[in-house]
Amino acid sequence: MSITTGTGDKGETSLWSGERVNKDSLRVEAYGTVDELSSFLGEAKHFVSEEIGRHIVSIQRFLFKLAGQLASRDMQYVEPIVENDIVAITELVHEFESVVKLDGFVIPGSTIGSSKIDICRTVARRAERRIVALSRVETIDTTLLKYINRLSDLLFIFARYEEYKAGKIVYKKDIM
Repeated sequence: MSITTGTGDKGETSLWSGERVNKDSLRVEAYGTVDELSSFLGEAKHFVSEEIGRHIVSIQRFLFKLAGQLASRDMQYVEPIVENDIVAITELVHEFESVVKLDGFVIPGSTIGSSKIDICRTVARRAERRIVALSRVETIDTTLLKYINRLSDLLFIFARYEEYKAGKIVYKKDIM
């Protein structure tokens, strides 16, 4: 079976439910931005420590769930993001915060790896804005918003961890 179907040539795409929607719909924008985030994470994992790289692969798997839920209007997604996933990601943030004790506003990008993760963090924030916009016009599972919000926190601390391990965290107060 070919990946080329021609069914999207007129600016429409299918949701998992089979429903046809415009490719610029808020729903497609939301899951498309999640897909973009996963692609940037795929790049980032080649520039970070093995430890963070393993976490990134796990995140990419969860992003499939998130995008799948966003692409499944009026359908119960097979493997949804659940509250325990949010608890787990929050605990991971706290684990890395206990190692990297931040002391002010950080200037991002002190290493190639941290800068790649910071780009991912900003794409995660954009995905969050897209999901919020969608939630204003359609009902979505609120766990999706919680997850993407917490994910951007996790990406922030991953970037700082990479800088911490390299001894290269730069604070705003240090450059004035």
